[in-house]
Amino acid sequence: MCARVLFSEGSSLTAREFLSVLGPAGHHIEVLDPNPACICRFSRWVRRVHPCPAPGADPLGYLDAVNAVLASGAFDVLLPTHEQAWLCAAARVRLDPTAHVAVASPEAFFRVQSKIEFARLLDETGLPQPRWGLVGSVEDLARWEPPFYLKAPFGTAGAGVRRVADTGEAEGAFLGLRASVGGGPLMVQAEARGDYAQVQALFDDGRLVAAHESVQTAVGIGPSAAGRVSVHHPFARREVAYLGKRLAWRGGLTLDYFFVDRQHVYIECNPRTVEPANAAMSGVDLPGLQLELSLGGHPDEVAPGRAGVRTHSSLAIILGTAAYRGTRTAVFTEALKLALHLGPYRHSHERLTPFLHDAPCVIPLAFAAARVMLNPGAAQRMAGSAVSAYAMTPEAVERATA
Repeated sequence: MCARVLFSEGSSLTAREFLSVLGPAGHHIEVLDPNPACICRFSRWVRRVHPCPAPGADPLGYLDAVNAVLASGAFDVLLPTHEQAWLCAAARVRLDPTAHVAVASPEAFFRVQSKIEFARLLDETGLPQPRWGLVGSVEDLARWEPPFYLKAPFGTAGAGVRRVADTGEAEGAFLGLRASVGGGPLMVQAEARGDYAQVQALFDDGRLVAAHESVQTAVGIGPSAAGRVSVHHPFARREVAYLGKRLAWRGGLTLDYFFVDRQHVYIECNPRTVEPANAAMSGVDLPGLQLELSLGGHPDEVAPGRAGVRTHSSLAIILGTAAYRGTRTAVFTEALKLALHLGPYRHSHERLTPFLHDAPCVIPLAFAAARVMLNPGAAQRMAGSAVSAYAMTPEAVERATA
């Protein structure tokens, strides 16, 4: 069945990958976004981009915009593609009662949206994680041997995280991060070793519907997993199922972890589905299942997908290369590897901007590549602009629920 779907935003890489999966399936897709030139606009699969305030800056205005669009009766599903899932859960009573949206309870979101609360939840459940603690002053860091990470309780796309490589960096990292979030305790976490992986899961009120595991093969901005290879990690499927059942979770839930020598540790949680294209190409259609769930269905549990499926996101990789390597030569070299499918991109499929099937998506890809070739430093500004269109804060959620 083809559904009429309204995306909660169109600026994130996750929204663009949802589009790459749902668009070819024939669904009618429209998008809400404060940026009229968001990445999802440049697609033959998007019928319209509706203007709205940025949800983090004006959550009540954003919800009013959602309701105004839904009032037309033209949509079957409201699909939260990023942190608007948190807002939709917390302020569900402010949404049009006819809105079909699959989100967990506000109480469940509280346990995983905050990095600190998620670490406490892992301690409660006995699931493995690196050593961690709370720090309220620079002096508290004296007990920690670098390398380690300082983390704000809330943050999007790596904005609330600082890596401390040696003791001399600790004070500056602490003061800078604390100032950026307006004070309060920070979390310190020992650096994890091994391969970076994710398990993406979908739940029907605590019952596992589907899960997919992948390992990072290329680094994007954030730093996100801009290249992935699908794997079978039964331990991750088993443990995310346990966590989802404990939380009575509804909708998407993604755990980040590192693994090496048959050992693993969880480092973070995203209470939503993250960049689902690798899963879909492997045979686990998380977006399609989420639509079914949103419409009141109860899909049967889906078997694991194929292992060894490689995908990549050229736009994210080019931005990541510019941001972290910082030279035109590095950007050009990586772009050449992508174009010729060399190195980690051999036998890999473009899923973020599949321009052979969706020609308009070449526009943001070409624009970003040209801009960072002229000035690699522009990558962080471009990413920051996109994040501001969809990021949420606890203050914004509180305003929407007051």
